[in-house]
Amino acid sequence: MNQRLHLVTLGVRDFEKSKKFYEETLGWKPASASNDDVAFFQAGGVVFAIYPREKLAEDALTSAMGSGFAGFTLAHNAKSESEVDEIIADLKSKGVKIVKEPQKVFWGGYSSYFADPDGYLWEVAYNPFFPFDENGNLKLE
Repeated sequence: MNQRLHLVTLGVRDFEKSKKFYEETLGWKPASASNDDVAFFQAGGVVFAIYPREKLAEDALTSAMGSGFAGFTLAHNAKSESEVDEIIADLKSKGVKIVKEPQKVFWGGYSSYFADPDGYLWEVAYNPFFPFDENGNLKLE
Protein backbone atom coordinates (compact mmCIF):
# COMPACT_ATOMS: atom_id res chain seq x y z
CA MET A 1 0.00 0.00 0.00
CA ASN A 2 1.29 3.46 -0.91
CA GLN A 3 2.29 5.50 2.19
CA ARG A 4 -0.35 8.18 1.79
CA LEU A 5 -3.38 9.33 3.77
CA HIS A 6 -6.21 10.73 1.65
CA LEU A 7 -9.27 10.97 3.86
CA VAL A 8 -10.15 11.09 7.57
CA THR A 9 -13.84 10.60 8.40
CA LEU A 10 -15.29 11.13 11.88
CA GLY A 11 -18.56 9.45 12.80
CA VAL A 12 -20.60 12.14 14.56
CA ARG A 13 -23.71 11.81 16.74
CA ASP A 14 -25.40 15.04 15.62
CA PHE A 15 -24.43 15.80 12.02
CA GLU A 16 -25.92 19.31 11.88
CA LYS A 17 -24.32 20.35 15.18
CA SER A 18 -20.93 19.04 14.06
CA LYS A 19 -21.26 20.62 10.63
CA LYS A 20 -22.02 23.96 12.26
CA PHE A 21 -18.99 23.54 14.58
CA TYR A 22 -16.55 22.92 11.74
CA GLU A 23 -18.04 25.57 9.45
CA GLU A 24 -18.90 28.36 11.87
CA THR A 25 -16.70 27.83 14.92
CA LEU A 26 -13.53 26.72 13.13
CA GLY A 27 -14.34 28.68 9.97
CA TRP A 28 -13.73 25.77 7.58
CA LYS A 29 -15.26 25.86 4.10
CA PRO A 30 -17.14 22.72 2.99
CA ALA A 31 -16.29 21.25 -0.41
CA SER A 32 -18.93 21.19 -3.13
CA ALA A 33 -19.08 17.38 -2.85
CA SER A 34 -20.77 17.79 0.57
CA ASN A 35 -24.48 16.97 0.90
CA ASP A 36 -27.17 16.43 3.56
CA ASP A 37 -25.40 13.31 4.92
CA VAL A 38 -21.70 14.06 4.64
CA ALA A 39 -19.50 17.15 4.81
CA PHE A 40 -16.06 17.22 3.20
CA PHE A 41 -13.38 19.81 3.98
CA GLN A 42 -10.13 20.16 2.05
CA ALA A 43 -7.45 20.15 4.77
CA GLY A 44 -4.15 20.64 2.98
CA GLY A 45 -3.32 17.43 1.16
CA VAL A 46 -5.91 15.43 3.14
CA VAL A 47 -9.69 15.53 3.00
CA PHE A 48 -11.45 15.70 6.36
CA ALA A 49 -15.07 14.49 6.53
CA ILE A 50 -17.90 14.14 9.02
CA TYR A 51 -20.65 11.57 8.60
CA PRO A 52 -23.42 10.33 10.92
CA ARG A 53 -21.90 7.85 13.39
CA GLU A 54 -24.64 5.22 12.93
CA LYS A 55 -24.29 5.29 9.14
CA LEU A 56 -20.50 5.10 9.29
CA ALA A 57 -20.66 2.10 11.64
CA GLU A 58 -23.26 0.44 9.39
CA ASP A 59 -20.99 0.94 6.37
CA ALA A 60 -18.06 -0.61 8.27
CA LEU A 61 -20.28 -3.48 9.50
CA THR A 62 -19.56 -2.69 13.15
CA SER A 63 -21.33 -1.35 16.24
CA ALA A 64 -21.73 2.41 16.65
CA MET A 65 -21.48 2.06 20.44
CA GLY A 66 -18.43 3.46 22.14
CA SER A 67 -17.45 6.08 24.67
CA GLY A 68 -14.42 7.52 26.39
CA PHE A 69 -11.08 8.16 24.75
CA ALA A 70 -11.18 7.14 21.09
CA GLY A 71 -7.48 6.22 21.07
CA PHE A 72 -6.41 8.94 18.63
CA THR A 73 -6.19 12.69 18.27
CA LEU A 74 -6.26 15.07 15.33
CA ALA A 75 -3.78 17.91 15.14
CA HIS A 76 -3.25 21.35 13.69
CA ASN A 77 0.32 22.61 13.73
CA ALA A 78 0.88 26.32 14.25
CA LYS A 79 3.94 28.31 13.25
CA SER A 80 4.64 29.70 16.73
CA GLU A 81 3.69 29.45 20.39
CA SER A 82 1.82 32.75 20.09
CA GLU A 83 -0.25 31.35 17.21
CA VAL A 84 -1.27 28.42 19.44
CA ASP A 85 -2.32 30.92 22.12
CA GLU A 86 -4.31 32.97 19.58
CA ILE A 87 -6.15 29.94 18.18
CA ILE A 88 -7.06 28.62 21.64
CA ALA A 89 -8.17 32.06 22.84
CA ASP A 90 -10.42 32.37 19.79
CA LEU A 91 -11.92 28.91 20.34
CA LYS A 92 -12.43 29.61 24.05
CA SER A 93 -14.28 32.86 23.19
CA LYS A 94 -16.62 30.77 21.02
CA GLY A 95 -17.43 28.41 23.89
CA VAL A 96 -15.30 25.50 22.71
CA LYS A 97 -14.25 23.08 25.46
CA ILE A 98 -10.51 23.45 26.07
CA VAL A 99 -9.23 20.14 27.44
CA LYS A 100 -5.63 21.24 28.03
CA GLU A 101 -4.49 24.84 28.22
CA PRO A 102 -1.52 25.85 26.03
CA GLN A 103 1.77 24.86 27.63
CA LYS A 104 5.31 23.72 26.97
CA VAL A 105 5.43 19.94 26.56
CA PHE A 106 7.95 17.19 27.25
CA TRP A 107 8.96 16.70 23.60
CA GLY A 108 10.17 20.30 23.23
CA GLY A 109 7.13 21.95 21.71
CA TYR A 110 4.07 23.84 22.90
CA SER A 111 0.53 22.51 22.70
CA SER A 112 -3.08 22.58 23.79
CA TYR A 113 -6.13 20.37 23.22
CA PHE A 114 -9.78 21.15 22.52
CA ALA A 115 -12.79 18.91 21.98
CA ASP A 116 -15.28 19.01 19.12
CA PRO A 117 -19.00 18.43 19.84
CA ASP A 118 -18.49 14.63 19.88
CA GLY A 119 -15.50 14.84 22.19
CA TYR A 120 -12.93 14.12 19.47
CA LEU A 121 -9.68 15.68 20.64
CA TRP A 122 -7.83 18.21 18.51
CA GLU A 123 -4.30 19.21 19.41
CA VAL A 124 -3.09 22.67 18.45
CA ALA A 125 0.68 22.52 18.61
CA TYR A 126 3.85 24.36 17.76
CA ASN A 127 6.58 21.86 16.95
CA PRO A 128 9.94 23.51 16.27
CA PHE A 129 11.20 20.22 14.77
CA PHE A 130 8.53 19.98 12.02
CA PRO A 131 9.02 22.57 9.27
CA PHE A 132 6.32 23.56 6.78
CA ASP A 133 6.72 23.31 3.00
CA GLU A 134 5.74 26.07 0.57
CA ASN A 135 2.11 24.87 0.65
CA GLY A 136 1.80 24.99 4.43
CA ASN A 137 2.04 21.20 4.85
CA LEU A 138 4.36 19.58 7.37
CA LYS A 139 7.56 18.42 5.74
CA LEU A 140 9.32 15.57 7.50
CA GLU A 141 12.69 14.31 6.30
